[in-house]
Amino acid sequence: MRFVSKLRSYANAVTDVQRRLERVQMALGRLESRFAPAGVQRLSDAEYQVFSQWGEDGIIQHLVRAVPVEKRVFVEFGVQDYTESNTRFLLANNNWSGLVIDGNPEHIAFIKRDPIYWRFNLKAECAFIDRDNINTLIAQAGISGEIGLLSIDIDGNDYWVWEALTVVSPGILVLEYNAIFGAQAAVTVPYDPLFARSEAHFSNLYWGASLAALTQLSARKGYVLVGCNSAGNNAFFVRKDLLGQMSEATLPEAYVPAQFRESRSADGQSTYLGVAEARSVIKDTLLVDLSTNTTAKFGDLIQS
Repeated sequence: MRFVSKLRSYANAVTDVQRRLERVQMALGRLESRFAPAGVQRLSDAEYQVFSQWGEDGIIQHLVRAVPVEKRVFVEFGVQDYTESNTRFLLANNNWSGLVIDGNPEHIAFIKRDPIYWRFNLKAECAFIDRDNINTLIAQAGISGEIGLLSIDIDGNDYWVWEALTVVSPGILVLEYNAIFGAQAAVTVPYDPLFARSEAHFSNLYWGASLAALTQLSARKGYVLVGCNSAGNNAFFVRKDLLGQMSEATLPEAYVPAQFRESRSADGQSTYLGVAEARSVIKDTLLVDLSTNTTAKFGDLIQS
């Protein structure tokens, strides 16, 4: 019993430290937000990190000031346990409400134990997202029509899910792109409702869609590319009717090669491959060429 009591005391102490750390993160984030430049030449100039993986928090704060969204509601999927996400600072700093979805029940249980879940108007749902269920999942959470922001990061069927999504019309859109696919080719992995990045190819490099593919699709749905983050994985779009004085970015202007290295060996070890080596590893994987609506090998579509 004494051991159990000490263990509980230790767990409570760890939780208290985590909460204090989050308060510090929030305070620093608010300072960053207050002193952020009003006008930026490139969207990445607005970056700063509070809870996002890279500098997305700063970019999103810049966009919500510039884009006249009426409904302060977000939807984000692919959030894991939500300690690192694109919308957590938006929720806690700007008091938006929203829905987060993840396919791991342990992640959703963690979110619901997190004090942020009762302090703010947040819903967390457990589901493995595909293009057939995404509209139902969002509608069942009571969200439809105009929303402020949508963030998609599922490391797989991103293109196909965004193509199928009709239940909401976000003012701001955040889409993760696979920089290994290059700046020009409009390509995506073939649709597979059970796609899992860790199983699709051992390298951890075969997933998602190119920036060109996501930009073309988003344009068809009424969105304008306004830039990418400096890490080279997230692209930001604004619905055309809300663009105002913001400038559209061309693909060559916006595209940023990935600055991080996520490649793995067949036994799961990090290999830190450069672009040419990474492309060589996945040269035999299949991609859909959206310009011709045909499927071909990576190596035939994108040169190393």
